[in-house]
Amino acid sequence: MNTLEVWLTALALAMDSFTVAIAGGLVLKRISLRHFFTIAFCFGLAQAIMPLIGWAGSIYFYRFIEQYDHWIAFALLIFLGVKMIRDGISGDEEHHFDPTRLATVLTLSLAVSIDALAVGISFTCIGMDSIRQLGFPLFAIGLASFVLALTGCFIGSLVGNKLRFPVEPIGGLVLIILGIKILCEHLM
Repeated sequence: MNTLEVWLTALALAMDSFTVAIAGGLVLKRISLRHFFTIAFCFGLAQAIMPLIGWAGSIYFYRFIEQYDHWIAFALLIFLGVKMIRDGISGDEEHHFDPTRLATVLTLSLAVSIDALAVGISFTCIGMDSIRQLGFPLFAIGLASFVLALTGCFIGSLVGNKLRFPVEPIGGLVLIILGIKILCEHLM
């Protein structure tokens, strides 16, 4: 893989992080650097680690992951999206969707990074047979996801501040659409 191909792959993988981070920022509304950096860091780290896991386990995991990765991402995103919509409609402040909870951030990180697992498997297929060859691609994937997730949080927060109605259902709808998109792409 040349440098351009690495960055294009990194940006393609980071788009899901960007979209989900916008949804999280919509819910947060207020700008909180600590929360934004936590979300972006977790997304970037998950996106960087998953290709490594895919690469390392490519022989063993290939058949299983290829058949089910899209269903796992779909289920996680649908679950979180429905929860956001339900929490936003209920108006119950005590149980509203909180994208800053560690369990939520980790679940979202896993959901947006499952495609990166398959990319790691493809690294084996194109002849990347040493960990040293993976260094730059993993760094680029993690960095792109971190930057786009951080940007998405800011954009979502700024837009969320302008809206005068509950935005959790909108964020939930975004997650559901992303889940459906991932499923459709893999089934086609």
